[in-house]
Amino acid sequence: MLLAVIAVLLCAPTASAHTELTSSTPKDGARLDRAPRSVQLTFSEPVDPADVRVTVGGEKLTVARLGADRPRTVAVAVPAEEETKAKGQLVLAWRVADEHDGHATAGNVSFHVRTAAARAARGGEDAVATLSPALRNTLAAARWVEYLALALFVGGLGFLLMLWPRGSENRRARTVLVVAWVCGLLATAAVIGLQGAYAAMGSLSDALAPATYADVLATDAGIASAARELLWLLAAVVLTAVLQGGERAARSPGWRVGAVVVCLGLLRTLGMTSHGSEGSHPGWGSVAGLVHLLGISLWIGGLVLLLVGVLPQGRPEELAVVVHRYSTLAGVSVAAVVGAGVVLSWQVLGSFGALFGTSYGQLLLLKVALLTVVLLVAQRSRGWVRTRLDMAVLLRGDRVTVRPFVYSVAAETGLVLAVLAAASVLVTAAPGR
Repeated sequence: MLLAVIAVLLCAPTASAHTELTSSTPKDGARLDRAPRSVQLTFSEPVDPADVRVTVGGEKLTVARLGADRPRTVAVAVPAEEETKAKGQLVLAWRVADEHDGHATAGNVSFHVRTAAARAARGGEDAVATLSPALRNTLAAARWVEYLALALFVGGLGFLLMLWPRGSENRRARTVLVVAWVCGLLATAAVIGLQGAYAAMGSLSDALAPATYADVLATDAGIASAARELLWLLAAVVLTAVLQGGERAARSPGWRVGAVVVCLGLLRTLGMTSHGSEGSHPGWGSVAGLVHLLGISLWIGGLVLLLVGVLPQGRPEELAVVVHRYSTLAGVSVAAVVGAGVVLSWQVLGSFGALFGTSYGQLLLLKVALLTVVLLVAQRSRGWVRTRLDMAVLLRGDRVTVRPFVYSVAAETGLVLAVLAAASVLVTAAPGR
């Protein structure tokens, strides 16, 4: 099991930037005497003609590869009857699914044909191809559940491993881990189908088709998702061991090694299907993505177990040790999240102007704004730990004394969930390059 997980971590391919159209022949916007019989589309990376869909007036055109020596270029055959249909302008709508991460991009190429006038009735049909809003929203929701489940599971295990081994026998802590595992397993399976339908520019119902799963699993993004699903199954072994063994298992070196390896595998395979490996230095992006996900997981998972497990019990010895140590861990995690986030943002955006001039950059600004609010609330919690923790311990966990800290932690947890929602939307958005 360990060798298989290590192989996934070391040998798995990284996701690259989204496939974009770089040029066309004839050139986009060219003025032509006659409608072209063939149009060549060149993309930013090699594409499979099966992943490229080109339509004119809602009718699908034939797409073929020019040759093995030109893997980034495809030829689109334009029927002769389009010569008579085009009245001033010929618009080809294209859509392509990235072969690495499965994300879809779309656009159009138009030509001015001097021998015809534009046909008004076809204007809506020739518009840029769009994706199903219901499918996109469902995919974002499934991503959010997957991110949250992973953060709770990885962060929860980390909290037990580093700070609170006794918590492995706490009923609420156990419930959090079990629910996180079930949701993570189901959400990952759902994301595979939804991502396949999204990449194929299909509808929400296509996410349940077996053919959709088969198509996705033939791509790099599908392989990463399948590996993550298998790792969730392996995580059941780690979870079962701590549920049965309790504190004894949580303190054993064998369980700790297994938990660390499985958790790193889950985080790594999730980063492979995000924008983290894009840009001019994909290696740094992969490392930053792993650090970013690990930091946010330890932060969120620790917050939840602190809120539902440690604080309700009010045990002085746990307040004195666990709360203080978690405050330190949270500070390190937040620093890692911010530092890695800066690297990832630069990798994906590529320029400062894209931060304000693209929809992806604007979503990123929203995420940063939410994170800033979270950090302000977190600073209030850290202030309580510095000034009031000793008093709470002396009063043996008196509820009135601890209540302000509970409220602060609850607010911090809720705001972090909003940050995760913004991250889920960012994953389905095209990079701001």
